[in-house]
Parts: sequence; structure tokens; C-alpha cells
Amino acid sequence: MEKGYRQLIINPGSTSTKLAVFRDSEKLVQENIEHSPEELSRFETITEQLPMRMKTLERFLDQYQVEGESFSAVVGRGGLVPGLQNGGYVVNTALYHALEGDISSPHASNLGGMMAFSVGEQYGIPAYIYDAVTSGSLSPVAQITGMKDIRRQSFCHVLNSRAMAMKYAAECGVDYKNLRLLVAHLGGGISVSVHEHGVIVDTIGDDEGQFSPERSGSVPSLELIRLCYSGNYTFQEMKKKIRGMGGMYAHLGTSDCRVIEKRIREGDVYADQVFQAQAYQIAKGIGQLSIVLKGRCDAIILTGGLAYSKMLTKRVEEYVGFLAPVVVMPGENEMEALALGGLRMLRGEEAAHLYCE
Repeated sequence: MEKGYRQLIINPGSTSTKLAVFRDSEKLVQENIEHSPEELSRFETITEQLPMRMKTLERFLDQYQVEGESFSAVVGRGGLVPGLQNGGYVVNTALYHALEGDISSPHASNLGGMMAFSVGEQYGIPAYIYDAVTSGSLSPVAQITGMKDIRRQSFCHVLNSRAMAMKYAAECGVDYKNLRLLVAHLGGGISVSVHEHGVIVDTIGDDEGQFSPERSGSVPSLELIRLCYSGNYTFQEMKKKIRGMGGMYAHLGTSDCRVIEKRIREGDVYADQVFQAQAYQIAKGIGQLSIVLKGRCDAIILTGGLAYSKMLTKRVEEYVGFLAPVVVMPGENEMEALALGGLRMLRGEEAAHLYCE
């Protein structure tokens, strides 16, 4: 007879739904279901996709002959709800409404908690989200900006950043809560986070710092305002310039590091300059956040899909290696991170937070 905790893991993305079944830390099965542009175009809002995504989940369970009652818990990707702390949350009615309502930014990850709630209700099992993108513990001082009506909030790839920080701590035989770490998640978007006492205390997301393969990052404000009011671009076109067609893509027509590295090896000087600028900006973000730790940093972790690029990580390390040892831990590991978070809650090693409106 099988022992251990069985979990259903749900990770909705903008064009896909990733589903997996874990027993303890072992992945039993995973499916990455792609959704065509035609399928998604039928929905005006993210939340309207919920029935379609649930049908995808039902087909997954039927295909692998998985009984919903066999699960100990269901864990969904955390959405963009402001004010969350690091770690897990029970998906109660209040959190469900926050994920579907105006308080939350429209994002496919919001569907993770909503789908988990529906599964939990149907089968009578606990439903959680874990390490939402907006979770963190920024101090009041860290939240202040130069505009009174805009406050900073934690915003980074929390899920993979904390998972890799905890993995690094375990490999060192040290409690994660006793380490001071800087983690740079390098993906389509790039974010840097400060980890102290087991929580993220400050971040630099790609809206306010380094550019990334397809996002523009921080640019001079007055020039950005000029472009917005130039009459040459619509609102949607400006959004695309910032997210989707910014960063290295804007300069080189591609966001694929493999293609860019090939061009560099073939002698493309401009591609080399842009790639160096990418490393330079990542390093600046790490350096900026090193101030939060007052220079007392145990390690700098480079993770995410782009961390597979040895050319990029080497260039970043050349800038920041004097601050602390640089550890490269490539990959995103989202499904495993969600499963391990759920497992810690099921075992009582972590307490799940309760969301109140």
C-alpha cells in the first residue's frame, strides 16, 4: 500500500497549464498543456478562463486515472494579491475573491489558487497557494518612493528564488533562516531579491531595475513619458515595448540567449555589447540590494532558465564576485517548489497563513 502525502500541483501560465501529481517529494506524473491563441482569444479576462482550465484539469485526472479523493492537498501557483507574506496560504473564500477581484493584478497565476479552491471544495481536501509573486516583507522605509501616491511592494519570482535559497541552505547544512542571501532569478523577466531570516525583505523587479530578454526594465522617466504622449503609440503598444518586446529583444530581435551567444561567437559586436549590458544591469541590481544587508552577504545565487548560460553567469560573476561567493543553480523548478511547500505544510514544518480581506 502506498504511503506518503499525495498532492495535486496546478501552475497556470499565460499560454499553458502545468499539472502534476507528487507523492511526498517524488513527481509521479506531469503534463504541460498548451493553449492555442484561438482558444484563449474567446476570453476577455483571465478569470473567464477558469471553466476552460478546469476542464483541462479534469481531462488530466481522467487520462492518468487519478482519483481526486486520493490527494492529501492541492497546491496552486500564487497570484498577484498585494500584501501577502512569504510561504503558504489556505485558499479560503476571502482569498478566492481577492484572486478574482480588482485588488489583484490580472495574471494567469491567479487561476492557480482559484482552481485549487474548486478542487478542494469538490474533494474535501486542503487547498493552498505558495510563495505568490507579490509575497514578501518590505519594511515601511523600503516601501517609500519619490512619489507619495506610489508605494513599492515586493515583486519577484518568489517561488523559485526561495526554493533555491532553501536548497542551497540544505546543501550547506545550515538553516535557511540563518543565512543572508541575494538571489537573482534570470528568466524572460529578471528579478533580484534579498533573503534575511527566512523571508524576502526587498526586491528589484524588472519594472524598476534591470532589463531582461524581453522586458525593458527601468528607463529614464521623462523619456518614457515623452514616448507615452508622443501620439505614436497606443496604450497596448507601449505595454508591449515594456513587456514582451523590450530588453534584448528590442535590440536584437530575439530573446533566445542561445541565438545571441551564437551571434557573438560569429563576431556580432553589437550583440556582444547588448549581452554585456544585460550582465551589467543584473550585477547592478545585485549590488544595489547588497546595501540592504550592509555588505554582510553569505552567497549570491543565480537561478532561472538563463542561468544555464555560462557566458552570462560568468559575466555577472566578474562584476559581483567581490561581494560574496556566486552560486549558479539553473532552472525554474516551479512544480517541485510548489510540491515541497505543500509538503512542509502537510508535515507541520510550516504553518499556512490565513488571508483576511
